[in-house]
Amino acid sequence: MAVFLGIGAFFIYWFLLKLDAEQKAAIWQAFLDADYWWVAAAMACSLLSHVLRALRWRLLFKPIGLNPSLKNTFGSVVVAYLGNLAFPRAGEVMRCATLRSSENIPLEKSLGTVVTERLIDMLAFVVVIVFGMLAMFGKAKDWLYDTLSAKFDTLPNMAMLAGAGVAVLVAAFVLYKLLWKRMLHIGIVKKVDDMVRGMVDGVKSILHMGPRNTTLFLLYSAAIYLLYILGGLIIFKAFGETHWLGLRAAFVVYLFGSVGMTFSQGGIGVYPALVQMALDIYGISVEVGTACGWLLWGSQQALVIVLGAAFLIYFSLIKRKQK
Repeated sequence: MAVFLGIGAFFIYWFLLKLDAEQKAAIWQAFLDADYWWVAAAMACSLLSHVLRALRWRLLFKPIGLNPSLKNTFGSVVVAYLGNLAFPRAGEVMRCATLRSSENIPLEKSLGTVVTERLIDMLAFVVVIVFGMLAMFGKAKDWLYDTLSAKFDTLPNMAMLAGAGVAVLVAAFVLYKLLWKRMLHIGIVKKVDDMVRGMVDGVKSILHMGPRNTTLFLLYSAAIYLLYILGGLIIFKAFGETHWLGLRAAFVVYLFGSVGMTFSQGGIGVYPALVQMALDIYGISVEVGTACGWLLWGSQQALVIVLGAAFLIYFSLIKRKQK
């Protein structure tokens, strides 16, 4: 935890170090001038994504004959987000523990659904990133090409990259067929094979929910990611300078911000800095871009802290009552 928080603190210090007194005053003024009704709308968007995540999680319990309430699954989800702010991945255990105390669901069963959900989220995120890189358009594409061109003399075009990717996949498949199965007697190879097969089985488990629930699961997943992007689009409306930005810019901001969430605890320091960098592509000033990044990140975390703390108290009272 200290390492991730340290990374976030470093980025905050490093960013502030580059600003003069006039820029800091302009950032503060941007916060004061922001339309906080739009910030509230962005928070509502984030809240809805948490509700959909709870609804989606409930579907994973149906194949094992369990049906936890929406209230308790939603509470467990926001408690998990709160826990992850303090300790990386601690929230996943916390949400299973809270569901055990509120719904009497064995820890190992809920943990299995969480693993499946995380595997699917990981695949979905990879798809979004790949789609984003392939479909990067307009100014964002030009910025990425110019940035890379400044570091490399020549750059391969998209056709070459796609061809190389296909060649790597074909080579990997051939090697798997020829060599991998012959190496399964080696301990570490066997462990890796078991882990990969477990991940594949986890993803396949959504097919056991039935056509209707599988369709709902996929629709919920798509809606969750759409709401993440819409949150950025809504926060643009809070500032006069970013009011004109559209869905494309919101998608780019989501891609940059998602990378920031992996580098520090809860994205602190890094997420707002990367959002500002994304907005710089569209000519948004450092001051407004910084304020926009911090409001987008801060509104999400404020919601998690308030709801997570409230449900943590709620689950504690349930546990005390049971005792």
